[in-house]
Amino acid sequence: MAETLDINANADRQQQYTDLLPQLRGLISGEPNLTANLANLAAALRQSFGFFWVGFYLVDGDELVLGPFQGDIACTRIGFGQGVCGAAWQEATTQWVPDVDAFPGHIACSSQSRSEVVVPVLVDDEVVAVLDIDSDQLDDFTEADVEGLQAIASLCSELFLTPAV
Repeated sequence: MAETLDINANADRQQQYTDLLPQLRGLISGEPNLTANLANLAAALRQSFGFFWVGFYLVDGDELVLGPFQGDIACTRIGFGQGVCGAAWQEATTQWVPDVDAFPGHIACSSQSRSEVVVPVLVDDEVVAVLDIDSDQLDDFTEADVEGLQAIASLCSELFLTPAV
């Protein structure tokens, strides 16, 4: 298991994600517990990029339920199709929102959140969770963030195939 992350703060975001992905794979390698792995992934993303809020919502029936996260207190349950997270679940597509106040039906778990990216975690084309990243800055995410977070969500998909301990 990796104990530290080696991210070049001077590299561009695309390179940072490229460097981070194998380290994340090493971080979760050999650990079968879903909660532990999601918690470490959330912590690694926040530590690497300084995002305002990083976390997972897990599909539980007809709701998303708060999972491991890093940041301020968050909404505990989100309905199907509600807010940015619910839209990512309903549409099974990444939601890239430069200004959350302009998103119809946005759920303000924190008034400090200004922009957001939510990536569905898919197993056999079914959404099992979403990876939610919030920034306290408007239009803070780039195409490199979206692509990097999609690669990390793909890595997360593998965790849902492993039985939890």
